[in-house]
Formats: sequence, C-alpha cells, structure tokens
Amino acid sequence: MAGCALLLAGLVGCGGAPARDTQTDAVRQVLDRRATAVLDGDRSEFLATGGPSHGAAVAGVTGAAQFDNLRAVPLAAWSYRLTALHRTGDRATADAELRYRIKGYDRAPVTAARALGLARTGGRWYVTSDRPAGKASRQLWEQGPVEVVMGAHSLVLGVGQPRDVLRGYADLADRAVPAVTRAWGTDWPGHVVVLVPRSLQDMAGLLGAPASGYRGIAAVTTGEAGGTGTTPADRIIVNPEAYAVLGDLGKQVVLSHETTHVATRAHTTPATPLWLSEGYADWVGYLGSGRTPAQVAPELGRSIAAGHVPAALPSDTDFAFTGDAGQLARAYEGGWMACRMIAQRWGEARLNAFYRAVGDHGRRAGAVEEALAKVLRTTPETFTREWRAYMTAQLG
Repeated sequence: MAGCALLLAGLVGCGGAPARDTQTDAVRQVLDRRATAVLDGDRSEFLATGGPSHGAAVAGVTGAAQFDNLRAVPLAAWSYRLTALHRTGDRATADAELRYRIKGYDRAPVTAARALGLARTGGRWYVTSDRPAGKASRQLWEQGPVEVVMGAHSLVLGVGQPRDVLRGYADLADRAVPAVTRAWGTDWPGHVVVLVPRSLQDMAGLLGAPASGYRGIAAVTTGEAGGTGTTPADRIIVNPEAYAVLGDLGKQVVLSHETTHVATRAHTTPATPLWLSEGYADWVGYLGSGRTPAQVAPELGRSIAAGHVPAALPSDTDFAFTGDAGQLARAYEGGWMACRMIAQRWGEARLNAFYRAVGDHGRRAGAVEEALAKVLRTTPETFTREWRAYMTAQLG
C-alpha cells in the first residue's frame, strides 16, 4: 500500500495536482522565441530556433528563406498557440495556431493552423519543420519573397510580380475605397489589404482549395460571409491570370466589388443570402460606370429574351464557382438587378438599411422576410414579382 501511495504521489504531486509537463513548456518557449524573433526582425535568433542546422523548413523553404520572405511585411503581432504535442523520445510533432496582424490594417488577427516538427538536441527543443496543417491554406510568404506596396487606402502584398504591377493594384484599390465609403458609409476601417500571388495555382494555395474552382474568378475576399460581429483581417486575393485579361473598367469593378465585401463584412452574417451580398457588391462596383443593364447583365438578358424569366431570386447554390458558368453569371446579374431595383425604387439609404437589417437578424430563417417588411414595407412574394417585372422591362 505504501508503495502505491508513493507511486501516485510521484504522478500527481503534492495536493493531487497533475505533474507539470516540462517538455510542453519547453516547446512553448521555443515558439515564443521564434515569434519574438519574427517581430524583432532578428534573423540570427529566428534561425537559432531551428537548431544548429537551421533546418526549420516551410513547404520546402529553408529557415533562412522563410524569414527573408516575410521580412518586408509590416507586422504588428505574431504568435503561436500550442494546441497539441505528440512526443516520442527526442522527436515530436505539434499542432499550433499561428496568429498575426499587419500594422495599421488588421484590427483582428489572421489565424492559420500549423503542423510543426520538433527535435530535441542537447536537452533543448528546436523547430525542424513548419507547414500548413492538413488542408489549411498556405500563407503568401510561403510562396516566395513578399514585395510590399503601400497606397493611400491600401496595402498590396505580392509574390513574383513586378513592383509596377503591384502599384497598379494599389492605385485601383485607392480609387475603390472612397467610392465604397460614399455608397456604404464610414462604419468600416476604410482600407484594404490585397494579396497578389504569382499564379492561379498559388491563389488556390492561399485559399486552401483546388485551382479548378477559381479559374475564371478574378478575385475573392476571405471572410466575406458568416460574420460574427467582430471585423476580421479580411484579404482580397487576386487571381492574376483572370485579372490580367480584364479591361480597365473590369479591373476597377472587381476591386470595388471586393472592397465592398470588406466594408460590409461586419453586417454580412449567416443570415445574408448570396444574392444580396454579391448583388450589393456588384451594385457598388458598377456605380457611376455608365454601364446599362444590358451591358452588365448579358447572360440574364439572353435568357429573358428566350422567354426564361427566373422564377425566384438566386439561391446560394447558384453561386457555386464549380457549377455552370452561365448559371453563375445569371446569379450575379440577378442579385445586381435586385439591388439596383431597391436603390431606384426605395432609395440608396433604404438599400443600405435593408442589407444591414438582413445581416443583423443573425440567422437565415426569416431574415429577408423581416427586413422586407420592416425596411421596404413589402412581402417576399410582392418583391419577387416586382423583381421579375423589373428585369423584363430592363432587359427584355
């Protein structure tokens, strides 16, 4: 019995508290050192966390290269939260959450799941690998040296792109931000971060998704739907291949559209249908362009001319990037027509109030119905009927 008591005491310690895992603490300490070195721009200290061989690789990139790739990014915060440690002798793997903010732009951090490899040498732990965990997305700095261009209302981060090309993105974003503020209002930060990777494949890597789903998509905004009320660190991610074939107006519309998603983010929640979030972004994007409905909505125009007037507002599934291209175009155009109709018939202020009311409802069921009744004094049936008549009159 006494032997059993001694054994238990050795495990739980005095008073029954669990024994402290000193190895976990040691791993946390090396991750803290690594984070501090990134923020301080201390290359030697960063490399020291990878051990004598500086072996900490990121997706095939050496420790020295990963530090250098990241060095131009103006960071306000960088930290790791260790979530799990799996240890076998002097080797270990760890699950961690990387959290970082860009100085002057992010009010909340970007979070990224990381899988770390570790080795213990001479009683000390070192990071031997640092990669996206599972199907998590890659970070821009994992794709090469990051070039930074600052605009009046924008920060453009690019890899493998000439500086003058990145400056062009900054100029477009700098025009988009004031235009979006005029349309939506001032209750957003009033600046954007634009990521320009080298290729479509690299864009897909930043999104953690197959490239095939984004082949014809010029840009996307991360975190544009499903909001929690706290504005996150949104990113506009460009597909340089699709963006390059656009004309000047198309390029501006795309940046204004994506900037609108950033501006409306706090009021875009699971209650917001995609016809409203995408239609509103297109409505802002085309404001002042002089484009007619026939020019903005050609696919819908052809469908209506053939006698096929949509029976209902586009569903979320109609916006699937991997679906039929014509259906996707008609979904965007139908959402744009709905928002355009609201702005013309009820006024732009009511359109904004309607958007906010839908998103602020919090859940999908009843959100549009209640906002239609409260803000526009109409019903879903009447609104849909008027939308169908409006499209027919504008495009028929």
